[in-house]
Amino acid sequence: MPTHDSERMLARRSFFSKFGSGLLAGAAAGAAVGGNTAPLQAQSAEGSRFDAMRHAQDDWLDLPGKHRYIFDAPNPDGFGIAIQFTTTYFNINVNDYGLKDSDVAVVLVARHRSTLLAYNDAIWAKWGKPISDRNGLLDPKTKQPPTSNLQRERLEPLLKRGLRLAVCNQASRGYAGAIAMAMGLKQDDVYEEMKANLLPNARLVPAGIVAVNRAQERGYSLASVEQA
Repeated sequence: MPTHDSERMLARRSFFSKFGSGLLAGAAAGAAVGGNTAPLQAQSAEGSRFDAMRHAQDDWLDLPGKHRYIFDAPNPDGFGIAIQFTTTYFNINVNDYGLKDSDVAVVLVARHRSTLLAYNDAIWAKWGKPISDRNGLLDPKTKQPPTSNLQRERLEPLLKRGLRLAVCNQASRGYAGAIAMAMGLKQDDVYEEMKANLLPNARLVPAGIVAVNRAQERGYSLASVEQA
């Protein structure tokens, strides 16, 4: 006859035998589930890939060229540096890579305090003082508000090579308001005159910072240039 101790030992063996079988079954089920879910996870990751929405007002960014670069320069000092970098970018692609100017698409964003550097001399000659009051830019020679676009002569050769200027419309309207208030004019009248005096290859965009984003979504590399 089995003793009390032997009965207890048999019961323990039976329990662990069942427990072990349960673990093996669970592991097998887990392996089966894992095998089935791995592809589902991959599909989920692939299905959630980001694709930027396209908008017709940004289609001008689809410029011809084998390389795309956008320079963001929200301040006058940085804008001057961006012109230097842009010149280097054109020259190196032509001289070292054997490309043509038309092989590169380059955009320089004029926004925030640099916005009015995308406008011609007529605007500066007429309203240089209120412009200077808003962006703090002075003529380095006279230490007075500029009466011409201080970057125009450096910009013109690049514009002829194909550089495009993206000009912040929101900031332009802000400048028009400041000029109108200082000169006792109507903001809409000032704004319309400004629009008629953009530099060549310049276009108003809803906001400069949005143009920076949209350009990157269309394959442009970004160089953000602040003052030295």
